[in-house]
Amino acid sequence: MNELKCPNCGKTFQVDEAGYASIVRQVHDTEFDKEISRREKEFKAEKENAIMLAVTRSEADKDKIISDLEATLSSYESAKAAEIEKINSSNALTLATKEQEIQRLNSQIEINKANADSAIERAVQEKNKEILQLKNDLSLEQNKYEINEKTLKEAHDAEIKRKDEEIAYYRDFKARQSTKMVGESLEQHCEIEFNKLRATAFQNAYFEKDNDAKTGSKGDYIYRECSADGVEFISIMFEMKNEMDETATKHKNEDFFKELDKDRREKKCEYAVLVSLLEADNELYNSGIVDVSYKYEKMYVIRPQFFIPLITILRNAAMNSLSYRQELALVRNQNIDVTNFENSLLDFQAKFSNNYRLASEKFQNAIDEIDKTIDHLQKVKESLLGSERQLRLANDKAQDLSVKKLTKGNPTMQAKFDELKN
Repeated sequence: MNELKCPNCGKTFQVDEAGYASIVRQVHDTEFDKEISRREKEFKAEKENAIMLAVTRSEADKDKIISDLEATLSSYESAKAAEIEKINSSNALTLATKEQEIQRLNSQIEINKANADSAIERAVQEKNKEILQLKNDLSLEQNKYEINEKTLKEAHDAEIKRKDEEIAYYRDFKARQSTKMVGESLEQHCEIEFNKLRATAFQNAYFEKDNDAKTGSKGDYIYRECSADGVEFISIMFEMKNEMDETATKHKNEDFFKELDKDRREKKCEYAVLVSLLEADNELYNSGIVDVSYKYEKMYVIRPQFFIPLITILRNAAMNSLSYRQELALVRNQNIDVTNFENSLLDFQAKFSNNYRLASEKFQNAIDEIDKTIDHLQKVKESLLGSERQLRLANDKAQDLSVKKLTKGNPTMQAKFDELKN
């Protein structure tokens, strides 16, 4: 329900959507009729001024011609009087000659007067023709104006009728669906419209549902397109929104701007587009493609009928900058190659340094082990030398050993050895 306030009594009252739309159309039609009436009055005033100006100019020209002819006649009259005065004063001519001259002058005057009248008549006829031509031209302009007015009014009525039929269609369409199908049907509509042109106009384009929700949210569809050499020059995140007319809590388009912008940035898309049937009576969103980049960067709101046109507009604009994108990609790839080379060199240096460190440590360990072995062998040598000395002493002692020495102080053993000897 919409709440309205009466400008006369100040009383507030409510009307449903159909009544509100009817009031809006009445106000719009009234303003349209006022504008047509105002322009018609202006045109009539301009036409009357033009006619008056033409007539005034014609009268002025006619008065000038008459004034010039009267001046000519006056000069002839003056000449005639001077001639008569000359004849009377000189008496050189006879009365008959005077009368003949007077008749000749009178005839000349009559001829000049007739010529002047004829010239005046021709001038008036020419001016009348010009006035008639001006009237005909004004009549043609009036007819053109009336035809244009009628055409505009018919186009206006047809547009209103088309919008009313479109609104009625979508209302009926939504009324026959469940809440879940309302949103899905809009997505299917857009997908079908795109697939109709995919094979001819969008051969290198990617247009699929956004099923990646690892960041916590996802849009409805993602559009991407690359050039033949693989350079991506446009990407669009689409969100489709619709709801039942009977829904108690009505959503607004701007309720979804923040989330759509978040999805666009997370999926690294250049543009964000909300395809919406929300706020069906909002003239802003019904007027065409609405740029809301003053709130969120590179974001648009459209009705379903502008789905393909918007893609085409953004795509054509992006293709104009494709050469710059290709050059940028080439420079980026060159930078990547240089960076990769530097990284490879640094990686080689790091690995070589690590291998050198490990080899040096192993070499030092080997030297330490050799030193330890040498020390051990030296100790073994010393031990062997000590053993040899002990063996030599033992041998000397053994060589110096005799039975006599062994039995010395042992009479029993001396007796035994004596027995053996005997």
